[in-house]
Amino acid sequence: MTMAPQRPTRVYLAVPAHRSRLVAKAATSAADAVFMDLEDAVPPSEKGAALEEAAGALSSLDWGNKVVAVRLNAVDSPFIAQEIGTLAALPRLDSVIVPKAERASDIAAIADQLRAAAPDRPSPVALELLIETALALVNVDALAAAHDSVAALHLGVGDFAASIGARSSEIGASPDGYRHVGSAQSGYASAPLDLFAYPMMRLLVAARAFGLRAIDGPCGAFRDGKLTESSALKAAAMGFDGKQVIHPDQIEPTLRAFVPSDTELAHARRVVAAMEHAEAQGQGAVTLDGKMIDYANVRMARRIIEMGS
Repeated sequence: MTMAPQRPTRVYLAVPAHRSRLVAKAATSAADAVFMDLEDAVPPSEKGAALEEAAGALSSLDWGNKVVAVRLNAVDSPFIAQEIGTLAALPRLDSVIVPKAERASDIAAIADQLRAAAPDRPSPVALELLIETALALVNVDALAAAHDSVAALHLGVGDFAASIGARSSEIGASPDGYRHVGSAQSGYASAPLDLFAYPMMRLLVAARAFGLRAIDGPCGAFRDGKLTESSALKAAAMGFDGKQVIHPDQIEPTLRAFVPSDTELAHARRVVAAMEHAEAQGQGAVTLDGKMIDYANVRMARRIIEMGS
């Protein structure tokens, strides 16, 4: 069984741990979840200060009902042992996010280290794994099953794009250089490209197979509200539980994308009600609005209703 918090993680706000003012704002934000970053957002000279700030914030700030996590440094870094020793016993720490997760043995070792560092903790710290390399995606099933404390899989869109050699320098965006191939002079139309369709679906399938949450990576264009929302709508429509955001301006459009509309909720409730009526009549299927629905439709509808609660 996983240890995933039952609280929602629709909007997962990233904040550099050494920026105490931003951390304090994140604690009072409308995000469902926050992770304080000790890795990519922190320069090497600030690693020690970032760890102290993260520990202080976990101990002193009011985080409300948020899921609170810390992104550790990589498993082979010189910092991770001290990070585990400092953070593991802090009660307000729900999860640690493990970057560059690639091998199940590394994940099991980190889980054991966390438990050894806080043997009296009533609820062990959950692990959330960043899938951000080609090797990680190949091993995603083994990573998902690496330990009973693994609670979520996150897609690391920037590093994943670099890992596979994609011609893009924008976080969470498909490269657009291919459009020049289909120029007006050539007479060929441009071909659509969605760099993340496969890794998103592969991660999502692994997460669902092992009962984990699935969190999409961020949209780097944080000042573009429409692009932020459309990126979140894609993840929500696919079935992801949430999405990372890198700026407070992205919280509201991302949350909106993950909350079903009144129209969606009303239709989902009609589907459930129609099937309940059909079942009372001894039927296993019924027509609604000119379409046949059965128990599979009910399961999908109940997922929508759950998302809206």
